[in-house]
Parts: sequence; structure tokens; C-alpha cells
Amino acid sequence: MSSLPVDEKYFDDSSSNYRAVHDSSLKDSEQFWANIAKELSWSREWDEVLEWKPPFAKWFTGGKINASFNCLDRHMDSEQKDKDAYIWEGENGDKRTITYAQLYEEVNHFASALLNLGVKKGDKIAFYMPMVPEFPVAILAATRIGATFTVVFSGFSAVALADRINDSQAKLVITSDGGFRRGKILKLKEIVDDALTKTSTVTNVIVLKRAGIEINMEENRDIWWEDAIKDTDDFVEPEQLESDHPLYILYTSGTTGKPKGVLHGTGGYLTYVYATTKWVFDIKKDDVYWCPADIGWVTGHSYFIFGPLLHGATSIMYEGAPDYPNPERLWEMIDRYNVTIFYFTPTGIRALMKHGNELPQKHDLSSLRLLGTVGEPINPAAWRWYYDVIGNKKCPIVDTWWQTETGGIMLSASPNLGLVSLKPGSATFPLPGIEADIVDEKGNSVGLGEKGFIVIKRPWPGMFMTLYNDSERYKQVYWEKFPGCYYPGDYAIRDHDGYFWLLGRADEVLNVAGH
Repeated sequence: MSSLPVDEKYFDDSSSNYRAVHDSSLKDSEQFWANIAKELSWSREWDEVLEWKPPFAKWFTGGKINASFNCLDRHMDSEQKDKDAYIWEGENGDKRTITYAQLYEEVNHFASALLNLGVKKGDKIAFYMPMVPEFPVAILAATRIGATFTVVFSGFSAVALADRINDSQAKLVITSDGGFRRGKILKLKEIVDDALTKTSTVTNVIVLKRAGIEINMEENRDIWWEDAIKDTDDFVEPEQLESDHPLYILYTSGTTGKPKGVLHGTGGYLTYVYATTKWVFDIKKDDVYWCPADIGWVTGHSYFIFGPLLHGATSIMYEGAPDYPNPERLWEMIDRYNVTIFYFTPTGIRALMKHGNELPQKHDLSSLRLLGTVGEPINPAAWRWYYDVIGNKKCPIVDTWWQTETGGIMLSASPNLGLVSLKPGSATFPLPGIEADIVDEKGNSVGLGEKGFIVIKRPWPGMFMTLYNDSERYKQVYWEKFPGCYYPGDYAIRDHDGYFWLLGRADEVLNVAGH
């Protein structure tokens, strides 16, 4: 990263509108966010936009909202109803398409199944699932009844799963007999059984048949998915939840200490994910959007489930590894489904880039109009390859910087508001409502071209509410280093044009390739 910043520009600057929006968003940020929140459906409007008791923020207090209603019910009176929500492809070639109306129907039935098992508002549900359409169905069903969910990535061990079940006190686990990855079957239910020998809060396990393998089913505890949804209601009234009702807990672990349970609320988080999906991905009615991130990562929560569904978008969902059975799988799928927006990781791009230009060039990628990157800063060489070969020198690249804790994208170009000229490897500028700075050890702003710590100087609606069961650690890790500022733990530098360049972690980090 020592060769950064790079001084070359792509695309003419047409960002005057972005700059005007950003300026006005900081002049009266509460009014700015209130106007965006009004684009969602609330059953009760808020009394106060922001209750800020540093470092704890509550957004839209007094307001009542439901995530599943905003992702599904509000599309039922529009043409979105018959539009595809998910176009799914299994690693083994299985295919399934699910419309918004079908998704709505399945979510209601599964919400009814949860209620039948005695799950209620405030209960915790742990997920350990492959990337199949039932995964978002069950998550949306949980949000419909006000149960808080926690997703554990299906590559994590039984010990990691048990730790997260114990910390969140989950009473239900939703899993599958197995899942497919690189042609092998991951024995998910077996891992769940192992984890549950180390936990005491789980009363039931719902098991989806995916791999068709023999598994142990514990009597009075384990239920097949198909049995759980038998004779269930076709409509469940969405629970009207306080804006700060816990939507999900997502565990992020550094190299030290127990995993940190990042707790996100509902109203502020949905508002932020809705806004950033619009600004950054500029989603239009006929777009086919693909973010291959597993739901086990925050990208999968914000920009695979909630963001696209809030906008009534069509998303591609893929179960397996991006290079299986061969390194052209992604390019084949972009061609097959006429994908228009593709949001991938620098690690994934570099892995596929090694196989040369012939593989992507065998496929028609001309449907693409926007490319994005997430998970780490992208090196300029990978950026140029992505731009030249995958985007055919016509697609802007939104290089997005954010974290599990921020809930959504913080720095990125925003084509919807007006594109800034792009520089390979720079996340460009903060999104509207985000006041970012780069400071030295003492918290003083550094000059252009000087390396420092990136900080966020005011609250934003997507920010996490706290670390679950550990508010002291929340204060200490994120807010004590620079009082009054959120400290993400990253080094950054601003170049002579004011562009932000992220230079990696200033402390420890969990690095799982590709997410």
C-alpha cells in the first residue's frame, strides 16, 4: 500500500449534486435523515429523530416499524409483486426463482411456524445455513414477529457456533442437513448437534432438507422445515416494533478476546441501508443485482437482504464457491442472468484475475453497468483489471469502505447523486450525513498527504447501538481513543484532491477471504 495514493482519474466529474447534498446533510442532519426515513413505512411516526447520549444513539425514538413489512408487504400493492426477488442457483446447478409475492407467502407461513413453536418478540434465533432461498425467508419471518436474529457463517466451527448461541441466548437454531461447497457436502446439522452439547438455551432446531444426507434428529427438539410449515397461517400480522428494537446481532471477532456481538436496531438501520443502496448502487426498476457475499457477513445482511428488498430489486443468489467447478462460474452467471450491478471483493477479484482475461472474455458481460468492491481496500492493479476486463472500460467502480459496526457504506462514490472522478484504490468521499476526518494520535486533523486514523465525527442512523451484553467494551474499543468521535481502527490518508485512501487496520482484524 506504500505506493498509494495513485494519481490517475477515470470518468469526468459530475459530482456537483453529490456535493450539494453532502453539504446540506451536515447543515441539518436530523432533518436530512427524517426526510429519508419518511420514504419507508412506519406504523407510528417518531417523536424525536435522534436521542444522542454519547456514545449511545437512538434513532427515530417513539417511531414504530417492521423490517419484513418494508421489504415485502409494501410491494404487494405495486408491480413489484410479480417481479423476481431472488434468482437462485445452487452450486450443483439447481435453479429456482422466487417472486416478491412468493417470498411474501413463504415468509408469512414461516413466521406462523415460529409462533407455533412459541417464539415471540425479543427472543433470539441463531442461523447456521447454506445460501439457499429459505435463508432470507426465515430471516424475514424472524423480523416479522420481532425475534432478533444472529447469523453464524456456515464455515465456522461448532465451538464458534456454541459461543455465539451462548452469548446471544438463542432459543431456536435454524439450519440445514448440509450444504454444498466446492463439490463437497458440509455437514451442517452434525456441527449444530456438536455445538448444542456446549449450550443450554436452545429448545428447538428447524432443519431444512438441502443435501439429502442421513442426519440425527433429536426427538422433541428437532423439526424438519417442511413439517414446521404444515398447516400454518398464510398471514401473520407484522409486529410493530420500536425503532431501536434489536434487529440482529452479528459477531465480529478480532484476534483477541471473545467475539464482539454487534447489535443493530431497526428503524435507523433500515433508513441507512435504504439510503446507501440507492446512492451507491443507483438501483433502477429493471436492474439485476448481484452481491455474492454470504449472509453470514454484514454485506449479506445490508446489501443482499435488506437494501435490495427495500427497493424491490431483483437479486442473484448463489450457493457455492465463486470459482467452482471452474474459475469462470461468475462470468457464466453474469452472462446467463444479464446481471447489471456486481458487488464483489478485492480478494475474489485478484483470485479470478490470476486466470487471465480469456475466461471472462468468453462470456457476454455487456449487461453490466456498475461494479463495486467491498471488504478491504482494492489495490490499483486489481481495480484496473476489474474496470478494463470485467466492466469493458464503461462501468464505474464503487469502492465501498464500511464495517459490521457501521451497518452500511460510509465512504464511496455515489452514482445516483452524481459521480466523482474515480481513482483506482480510493473509496473517494464520505456519503451524505457522514462527517469523516483523519487525525493524529492526539485527535488533531492532519494535513493532506499525511497518514492518520480515520474517525467519524457525528452519529449516523446505520451505526450499531452497542456490543451485546458489553456496553463497557463498546465505549472503550470505539469511543475512548478520540472522545466524541467513532474510531473504526483504520489508517487512512487524504490526497491533494481530498480523496480518502484507506491503508488497512491500525489494530487487529478478522480476515476471512472474500467477505
